[in-house]
Amino acid sequence: MTAATGTTQLTVGTWAIDPVHSSIGFSVRHLMVSKVRGNYENFSGAIVVAEDGTPSVTAEIAVDSLHTGNEQRDAHVKSADFLDVDKYPTATFRSTNVRANGDNYAVDGEFTLKGVTKPVSLNLEFNGVNPGMGHGEVAGFEASVILNRKDFGIDIDMPLETGGTVVGDKITITLAIEALKQA
Repeated sequence: MTAATGTTQLTVGTWAIDPVHSSIGFSVRHLMVSKVRGNYENFSGAIVVAEDGTPSVTAEIAVDSLHTGNEQRDAHVKSADFLDVDKYPTATFRSTNVRANGDNYAVDGEFTLKGVTKPVSLNLEFNGVNPGMGHGEVAGFEASVILNRKDFGIDIDMPLETGGTVVGDKITITLAIEALKQA
């Protein structure tokens, strides 16, 4: 992702996440046998490529924009039992390093959720740059990371009579990001 002219690399400047053409989703094990999937509907962020080609990434998620398709479940996940959105309305990410990882990249950074900041490393696929449709250059990315909810103070245990728990500890976050080059 070094700065250069062409369709395979980002140029120097700011690339703002386009929420209309991007998504942040998640999945978590449910009842030990399936997964609940959902997304966050409100988020923002940017990739800034410095003059020396060094990229940095920042992002913010409105945690109360969580949507799983079930209002009762959404309300419970937003409650103090899980995310406590009244007290912690946003989650943030700030990169500390971007490094090559084979043909792709790893983005190391600090993720803050529910007031707890932990280091994370996202596996990033850079899909390239396109001239766009009259509004400037567009870059595409896909990334994922697996987090342990307990690392962020989401430690509710809901054991099942037969063993295991209602909600798994591991949460997979997936991002499909389109970023617009800012003038």
